[in-house]
Parts: sequence; structure tokens; C-alpha cells
Amino acid sequence: MDLRELLEHMTKQEASDLHLKAGSPPVIRVDGRLRLLKGRPSLTPDELKEAVTQLMTKSQLESFAKTKEIDFAIGVSKLGRFRVNVYMQRGSVAVAMRSIPMTIRDIDSLNLPAIIKELALRPRGLVIVTGTTGSGKSTTLASMIEHINANANKNVITVEDPIEFLFRDKESVISQRELGNDTESFASALKHVMRQDPDVILIGEIRDKATIDTAIQAADTGHLVMTTLHTLNAVETVNRIISFYPPHQHQHIRVLLAATLAGVVCQRLLPRADGKGRIPGVEVMVSTPTVREYLLDELRTQSIQTAIEEGGVQYGMQTFDQSIMGLYKDGLITYEDAIESVSNPDEFNLKLRGIEATADRGWQVFDGTPRPKQ
Repeated sequence: MDLRELLEHMTKQEASDLHLKAGSPPVIRVDGRLRLLKGRPSLTPDELKEAVTQLMTKSQLESFAKTKEIDFAIGVSKLGRFRVNVYMQRGSVAVAMRSIPMTIRDIDSLNLPAIIKELALRPRGLVIVTGTTGSGKSTTLASMIEHINANANKNVITVEDPIEFLFRDKESVISQRELGNDTESFASALKHVMRQDPDVILIGEIRDKATIDTAIQAADTGHLVMTTLHTLNAVETVNRIISFYPPHQHQHIRVLLAATLAGVVCQRLLPRADGKGRIPGVEVMVSTPTVREYLLDELRTQSIQTAIEEGGVQYGMQTFDQSIMGLYKDGLITYEDAIESVSNPDEFNLKLRGIEATADRGWQVFDGTPRPKQ
């Protein structure tokens, strides 16, 4: 197996991922769909074992022998960077590799809402980017850090597992720390981060209560903290954070979230109508007086969704369905993909037919309906 040749093929096809396992030919993922590389022989356990031995350092090999799985990133000359996960399946080695673009795209070119620029330049608070695996969370966070880098004089410290995008200092100073190489754990890195004079802290992922504790504490003491979660929308994100804590602490955490949460960005990738890649559908929640009021009250937390729907014009917020409506109206996605992706297909179809209730004014920004004169 020529791993470099496979990575070259992956790059030429603009694939996001490469999957290698024994008994099967290599598989790539292009625009969200898996493609078997036909005409190539099935991989053998020995080939895969030899390949990962060349990929990993001695310490990584020792860690893999103990844990049976490991994450790391590599750089390949003239090709770029790749995030690598090596794991065991049915007693043999398997590999998943994700391509990391060398160029960090800006927020506009990624078709992200303009309000994300404002969230990136907030002086303090907690900003959470959420979505499923492969939904572009890391790319969005990287574009936000690069927006800070180009427009603000900040000391940015990242804690990642592994380091993916590489930043060069511009207006800001950026220090990137990787689990394993630069620090033992998220909790250990975050314990000492306050002594490193940060303005902005990026935490690769919230994995446990200790991490969210430190993130909220850092935001509460005047820092901008950016991180990710595997949740589907803003309300679920709030509920997931609260679920890290025992019931008797829930109200206390609600008070802290109301004080520190600056915004939640949730995204899904949809196929473009022209077949050229994918485009994000994005829900954005911004902390407004109404949202903070709903955060404090367990019985009204679900109403955050309504606040997002109605906060488009004034605050730049939008729900997934509003975002998808805008993409469909602009001809960027097909009806089939739109209806498959929305949270409420029946309501979406009603909007398309022009059947609106008086409470639906928040949709007017997305469906092309003229707003009434004030």
C-alpha cells in the first residue's frame, strides 16, 4: 500500500476523509458520500500495521498498544495536514484520516452568517460551536480565530486534540497546545491557562464536567472562550451543559450560563444544488435579555427556540429551518435536500406556500416576504 499515493488521490478528489481497513479496498468520502476506490486490491492486516508504524512516533505506538486507539495529526510535504485516528476492528488495525486545509477560509467564503464575526470579536463570554461529526465545527472555529487574528490585538491560546489548523501570528499572538505533546489533558492545560495571560481561549472539545467548569469560570472572569459540543441545536446545547451537573446544581449553572453564554452556533452541511461541494445550514443563538431570562427558568428554556426565530432582524439570530429556507430561496440547495434537513417539514412547506400566522414575522427575513412598515 502506497499511503502517499492514496493521500494524493484523496486531495485531487477533494475528499474530506480516507478510510482504511483490512479486507476492503480504500474508501474516500466526497461531499458527504462514501466512495469505494474501485480497481484497487483489498488491504491486508500486515499492510495496515506497517503503514501505521511509519505514521506514529515511538511514544504514540506505545500508547496505541495500551489503549487500542489514538488520535494525532500529521503534515505531508506538498499535500497538507491530516487528522488521523488509528483503531482496532476485528483484531486488526484500521485508519481514518481527515484532510485539514492548509488555507483557513474566512467567514464570508464559508457562507456563515455575518453575526459570527461579531461573536468572534466579543471581549468576553462563552461561544459554543456545535454539530455532528463532520459538520464543519473545526473549520468554523478556525475561521473565527483567524478573524480575531486579522482584526484584533489578542493573546489567543488553544488546547486541541490534536492540533488541526495552523495559525500564523498577524494582529494577534496565537499559541497552540496539543494533548500528549504539550499538555497531559484538557483539565491540566486549562488549570494553568489563566497564568498565560490569555484574552481568548479555544478548547477543542468539551468532554466532561471539569472542562465545562473551567470554560465557564474563564468566561466569567472576563475571557472569550470558544469550544465545541456534539449537539444539534441551541436548546439541546443548553440542556447538555446542565446535564453535566447533579440536579441540586442545575439552578446555579443556569445562573452562570445566563451570565457568561455569548452565543451558540449549530451547523449541518448540505449538498449544494450545483453539485460542487456542501454548504452549511446554521442556527445561531445570541445571548439577549430574553434568552437570558429563558435560560434561568427550566420551564421556559424550550422557548429559546421561539426567541431565536423572532430575533433575526434585531440580533442576527436564525433557526436551522430559517437558514435552510434562505439557502433554498437563493437556489443554493434543492427542495429535496431542504425538506430532508429541516426540523419541521410540515411548517417548512406551509412557509413555501405562503401560509403564515401573525406570529411568524421572524421568517420574513428568510422567505422573501416584505416586512411591514413600522
